[in-house]
Amino acid sequence: MKKILALVMALNLSSVMVTGCGGDTDKDQSKGGNTTGGEKQTLKVAALESAYGADVWKEVVKAFEEEKGNVTVDLTIDKSLETVISAKMKAGEYPDFVHLATGRPDALTETLIKDNGLLAIDDVFDMTVPGESKTVSEKLIPGFRDSSIIKPYSDGKTYMAPMFYSPAGLFYNAGLLKEKGWEVPTTWDQMWELGDKAKAEGIALFTYPTSGYFDAFSWALLANIGGPDFLKKVTSYEEGIWDTAEGAKYLEIMGKLAEYTEKNTVANANNTNYLKNQQLILDNKAIFMPNGTWVIGEMEEAPKAEGFEWATASIPRVNESDEQYITTFFEQCWIPAASENQDLAKEFMAFMYSDKAAQIFANYGAVQPIQGASAMIPDSRGEKSLYAIYDTPVNAITDGGFATTDAVEGVSIADSWFSAYDSVVSGSKTVEEWKAGIVEASDKLRPALK
Repeated sequence: MKKILALVMALNLSSVMVTGCGGDTDKDQSKGGNTTGGEKQTLKVAALESAYGADVWKEVVKAFEEEKGNVTVDLTIDKSLETVISAKMKAGEYPDFVHLATGRPDALTETLIKDNGLLAIDDVFDMTVPGESKTVSEKLIPGFRDSSIIKPYSDGKTYMAPMFYSPAGLFYNAGLLKEKGWEVPTTWDQMWELGDKAKAEGIALFTYPTSGYFDAFSWALLANIGGPDFLKKVTSYEEGIWDTAEGAKYLEIMGKLAEYTEKNTVANANNTNYLKNQQLILDNKAIFMPNGTWVIGEMEEAPKAEGFEWATASIPRVNESDEQYITTFFEQCWIPAASENQDLAKEFMAFMYSDKAAQIFANYGAVQPIQGASAMIPDSRGEKSLYAIYDTPVNAITDGGFATTDAVEGVSIADSWFSAYDSVVSGSKTVEEWKAGIVEASDKLRPALK
C-alpha cells in the first residue's frame, strides 16, 4: 500500500535495528576500488519497511558494506518510520540517509521540505556509481530527474532521489475478464458499459484501498482529459481551473464512478481495513482498483479466486483518439540537511543505482528507475508482467504532486480533495459540495505558493 498514498501503510511501532559489519580494508569512494589505511566510518540509514519487507534493506546494506570495506551501517527499519525518527530528530539526532516517500499520512517528508530541511543532492547524479563506470545520471531512465516531486522549489535544485518506480494504474484479475469474455475498457463509455454488465452478475465495477490512492489515479485522469498542462494548472491551484470544461469533465467522471463503487468500500477505506477492499478484487467481487505493484506482495498470502491473474490497465480516456497517460509512481530517498555524514550518505545514495543494489531490490519486487531494471525481476514474481504496460502507446507521468506552498493552518488539499471523496461515494456529499471544498482549499493555498 502507498504512502503513498497515502500509498504505504502505517502498521505498528516495532522497529528493526541492524548493525552491519564491514571488512578491514578501505575503498576508494569515487570508483569503489580498494585502498588501505582508511578510517572506519559509520553511516546511519533509516528506511521504511513497506510491502517489500525488511530483508531487502538488510541485503542492500550488506552489499554496500562489502563494496566499501571501511563502512559500518546502522540501519533502522520500521513500518511507521516517522514515529521512530521524528523524536530523535527533534532531539538533534538525524539519520544520514532516509528512504521515506512523500504522501504518507504523517507527512514528515513534506514537513522537512517546507522547513528547508533537505540537503541539495545535484552532485549525486554526477557521481560514478560505486563499483561501476557509469554515473547515476547515465543509468537513470530519462524523465525521473525532471520531476517537480524531487525538485520541490523554484531554485531548480534536486533535493530527493527517485526510488522504486511502478505503474499506478487500475489493477484487476485478468482471469475474471477472460472467464466472462469481457474486454478491458479504454474509454469511460466502455467503462460504464462494463459496469452495467458486471452489476447484472452481482459484481461491482470499482473499489479502492483508501482515498489516498486517488492522487495517482487523478493525475492520469486529469492528463487524459486535458493533457499535462491542465494537470499542472490543477496542481498549482490556478484560479478558475475547476470551472473549465476539463474540470467539469473530471468531476462528472468521478461522480459517476462513485455510483459504480462497491458498497462497503468506504467503511473499509482506512489503514486498518484497507486489505478488505483489496480482497474484493481477489474474490471477484469488484473488477478494478487503483494501486501499485506492491499490492502483489501485500496480498501474496491472501486467498484468491480460481484462475486469478494479476494485471494492470491504464485509466480510461474520454475519447479513443485522446492521448493515453499513466501515473508512474516512484518513492523517494533523501539526506537531511542536518545530518552529520553527508558525503558518505551521498555515496550510499549513488549505490542505490548500482546493478548490485537494483538486482537485490528486484528480487523483492521493487524496481529501481534505471535502464534495464524491470528485466531484473525474477520470472517467478507476478510484478514482472505489470511493467509490460510501458510497452504500449502510453505516456508516463512522473511529475504528479501538488506545488509546494508555505504551510496554511487548517488547510489540506489532500483532505479536501481525496479524503472528501469518501463522502461522495457514501452519498453524504454531492459532487458540487465536493468541488466547493477543493476550490476553497486551492484559493487558500494559492497565495502561499513558493
